[in-house]
Amino acid sequence: MNPSAHFKDLNTIGMVARWQPVHRGQKLVLEGMCRLAKQVKIGIGSAFVQDVRNPFTTQEVKDMLQLVLEGFENYEIIPLPDMHNGPRWKTMVEVKFGKLDMFFTDNPYVTKLMGEVYNVQRPVHLVAEEDRVPISGTMVRAAMAHGVEWEHFLPEEVAAYLIENKLDKRFRIAYDTLISELDKEGIAILTEDGLRDAP
Repeated sequence: MNPSAHFKDLNTIGMVARWQPVHRGQKLVLEGMCRLAKQVKIGIGSAFVQDVRNPFTTQEVKDMLQLVLEGFENYEIIPLPDMHNGPRWKTMVEVKFGKLDMFFTDNPYVTKLMGEVYNVQRPVHLVAEEDRVPISGTMVRAAMAHGVEWEHFLPEEVAAYLIENKLDKRFRIAYDTLISELDKEGIAILTEDGLRDAP
């Protein structure tokens, strides 16, 4: 299905994700949003948090978003810190994003929260079925942490940015250091990424 046939007359739309890092599937979603709406609000979730699930800084995420959206000017990037409180987070998003014709998320909890104030849709519907790619940030981070090939998961410009700035190596060193410290303490905890994290 052509996404433009499903979404019509969109003035302002929004989406929140962590973009850690921006992968090929997300680039297609972002491009689709910018083509379909006059204005796009792009939220960076868990902004200002840096750990194994969020290895890149807010500025680095902004850089990646700007790289994949080169040629587009109809978007605004909005960092959103964690609130550790669903209703408060919903209010923050509503205040920062304002009136939206549509809000996109694949997170069931966020769907429930934001469905109270916005028309919520899944981002996969922004991409033609034949162009969809089954990639997640978890897959990319796990590959990067374990030193296996990860570049093919990302747009070329994002992979080049990470390599040029040695951000992949920084993440791998931080991950290895964390694992070493956990091993010394006899702790072996797995996060949803399949990466061991501190309690």
